[in-house]
Amino acid sequence: MKYLDEFRDPAIAKQILAEIKKTVTKPWVIMEVCGGQTHSIIKNGIDQILPKEIELVHGPGCPVCVTPLEIIDKALAIASLPNVIFTSFGDMLRVPGSNKDLFQVKSEGGDVRIVYSPLESLKIARNNPDKEVVFFAVGFETTAPGNAMAIHQAQREGITNFSELVSHVLVPPAMTTLLSSPKNRVQAYLAAGHVCAIMGWREYEPIAKKYKVPIVPTGFEPIDVLEGILLAVQLLEEGCYEVTNQYLRAVQRDGNRPAQDLVNKVYEVGNRKWRGIGEIPQSGLMIRNEYSNYDAEKKFNVGNIITQESDKCIAGIILQGLKKPHECPAFGKECTPMNPLGATMVSSEGACAAYYKYQRIKND
Repeated sequence: MKYLDEFRDPAIAKQILAEIKKTVTKPWVIMEVCGGQTHSIIKNGIDQILPKEIELVHGPGCPVCVTPLEIIDKALAIASLPNVIFTSFGDMLRVPGSNKDLFQVKSEGGDVRIVYSPLESLKIARNNPDKEVVFFAVGFETTAPGNAMAIHQAQREGITNFSELVSHVLVPPAMTTLLSSPKNRVQAYLAAGHVCAIMGWREYEPIAKKYKVPIVPTGFEPIDVLEGILLAVQLLEEGCYEVTNQYLRAVQRDGNRPAQDLVNKVYEVGNRKWRGIGEIPQSGLMIRNEYSNYDAEKKFNVGNIITQESDKCIAGIILQGLKKPHECPAFGKECTPMNPLGATMVSSEGACAAYYKYQRIKND
C-alpha cells in the first residue's frame, strides 16, 4: 500500500535494530501503552529480536479490556429491555459480563446492533422515533470526540430517544497509577500515538519529570515501534527523562484543540473503575449535567449495579505489566477466544488474544 510499505521495510527494521543493540548497555523494562502496539509487537515478533537487555511489558491500553465488569452488566441490562435498540462497536459484543455477553442478549431477542460510528446510532434514533437507541461509548481519548459529537448533535436536533452508556477512560492517570505502585517495573513508556494525536503530549511532560521515565508517543507499524523503542533506550541510557515524539506524521505537542474543546463541552472528568485494576481517581469521562438527558445510566436507572470481578482471570496483573498472558494458569485452557474469562482474551487489542492468536505459549 502506498506510503505504508516503508513502515514495514525489513531493511529499515534491521538498521534500527542494529542501532538499538549498539545503544543498550543495561537492562530496561519498557511498557507499550496501547493494545494496537501490543498486537504489532507480537505479530511481527519484535519482542523476540530485541537484545536480551530489553523487556517489553503490556499496559492497560486496550479500552475494551479495561471496561469494568459492572459496566458490561449495565449494558446487558439495558440491551435486554423491550423497546431498546442497543448499538455498539463489534468488539464489545463478546466481552463477558457476569453471566452472558451482548451476543447472547441478541440471540435471546434483544435488538443489539453493530455500528461503525456513534453518528450511525444517532441516525438509527432518527429513523426509529418510537424506540430508545443507546450507544455503548467505550474508549480512550481517541474515540471521545466522536462520541461527544453524537450527544452534541442530538441536543442540537432535539432528538430525545438517543443516549450513551459511557465508559471512557484517560491514559495519563493510569500511567501514573502504575508508576506509583510499589510493584512498578516500568522504566519507560511507548505512548499511544492515536491518543496523542487528539491530546498531544503536554500532559505527559510532568509525568516524565516527576517519575523519571522517558515517554515516547509512538505509532503502530513495525518501524514505528522499533523507532519508539530506540528513542526510549537512548533516553534511558542518557538518563534523560522527557517526552520525545516518534509519531511525527500524526502527533503535535498540543494535539487537536477543536476535538479537545468538544470533549470538554460534553464530558467532565471523574473517578472511573478499570477492569482488573480498580478505581483510579480522575481517570474517566462522564456526561455533564447539561447533557444528562443523554446519559443512559441515569435514563435507565442502572447506576446501582455493582459486580465483583472473577478471581480466575489475572488480566489486571497483566495490564499492569507484572505478568505475561501465558503465565496465567487458565490461558489457552479454561480461557480461550471462544470461551473467554476476561476481556483481554476477546478484544482485538487484548494482550491475551495476541498471545493466543500468534501462539506465544511460553517464553522464548
